[in-house]
Amino acid sequence: MNKKIQIGKKILSANEEYARENRKVFTEHHLPCFNLISSPGSGKTSILAKTIGDLKGKLTAAVIEGDIATELDAQRIRSAGAAAIQINTDGACHLTAAQVNSALQKLPLNDLDLVFIENVGNLVCPSAFELGEDSKIVVLSVAEGDDKPLKYPGIFSKSKVMLINKIDLLEGPAKDDFDVEKVKADARKLNPNIEIFCVSAKTGKGMNEWYDWLLRVTAKTA
Repeated sequence: MNKKIQIGKKILSANEEYARENRKVFTEHHLPCFNLISSPGSGKTSILAKTIGDLKGKLTAAVIEGDIATELDAQRIRSAGAAAIQINTDGACHLTAAQVNSALQKLPLNDLDLVFIENVGNLVCPSAFELGEDSKIVVLSVAEGDDKPLKYPGIFSKSKVMLINKIDLLEGPAKDDFDVEKVKADARKLNPNIEIFCVSAKTGKGMNEWYDWLLRVTAKTA
């Protein structure tokens, strides 16, 4: 058992070294970086693609995409008009700071206002690995149920922002299956300062409030 603990500490220690290097890169280039974490299918890529398209001319972002396999999400981001680097983890449930460090070397950092990291779909593993980001952003879709902050407190307690996505579903049969106010209250019990935006990447509802927040944050670091 002690050997396993030591191995775990060694892995996290090596990861933190790369995370420090990544923070230095972001600081030198005055770039905020946000690490998006969620379950699979919550709509992270859809949110990013719409954000990139709608803020064209106001904000230049790049995305580091994490997935077990394929370049599908990176292709969607490029189609929206942003640079994207795909990282395939080949089964691992999270990105590492070393992988992000390698991806940063391929991005036009001097031309960017912001870097997004779209982590592998998982509410548990990614929350334990720092990547050098300024903040974590947790995405929760209406379709997943309103019990997730209580079931997965780690990521909700660490995130600066929670995006409640697919709120357009609340206008249909799912309206009684997801209690928005309960989710907000549960998240704020874990993290009183968490910013919460209710959005629909499909219809655009609520996205302007999210955009305003992004523009404020990038303006502070310009």
